[in-house]
Amino acid sequence: MVTATTLEEELRRLAGSVPDPEIPALTLEDLGVVRAVHARGTESVEVELTPTYTGCPAVEAMSLDIERVLHEHGVRDVVVRKVLTPAWSTDDITDEGRRKLKEFGIAPPRVRGRQASGPVKVGLGPTRTVAGSPETDGPVRCPHCGSAETELLSRFSSTACKALRRCLDCREPFDHFKEL
Repeated sequence: MVTATTLEEELRRLAGSVPDPEIPALTLEDLGVVRAVHARGTESVEVELTPTYTGCPAVEAMSLDIERVLHEHGVRDVVVRKVLTPAWSTDDITDEGRRKLKEFGIAPPRVRGRQASGPVKVGLGPTRTVAGSPETDGPVRCPHCGSAETELLSRFSSTACKALRRCLDCREPFDHFKEL
C-alpha cells in the first residue's frame, strides 16, 4: 500500500531529479531548491520551489521541467509554487552537488553556515585568495588542481550566481559559485 508520505517522497525524488537549466551537471535536489511536495490524492501535486535569488531567470524553466517530469509519471495536475522564505542559500547545496560542481570544473561555494545570516561581504577592487588569507570563509580552491592560490577576474561569469576566477598555480580560469 502506498502511503501519502511514500507518494510525496517519490514525487519529490522525481521533481528533484530535474537537471538545473543553467548548470545541467546538477539536479534540483543537488541545488537544494525543491523545498516540499504535497500530494493532493494521486493525480494532483503542489511543488514548493525556492529560487536561488528572487530574479532568477531559470525558475520558469525549472517549473516547466518539474511539471513535464511529473506529467510523464501520471500526475495530471501539477502546481509549482515559488516560496521565498526561508531564502535559498548556497549552504542548501548538497555534498553531492558540491562534488558535482567541482567535477564539472566549477569551484563550489564555501560553506557559510545558516548561522552566518546577514549581508554577504562585497569588496571593491581585485581580490586574491591565497592560502592562509584572513578570509573567514577560507580560500576559493581551484577545481582543477586544488590550489588555494586564486584571483578574482570578474564578479560575474556566465550566470549572476557565479564569478570568474583564475588559478595562480595552474593558470586555468574557472567559475566559482558565489556564496549567498
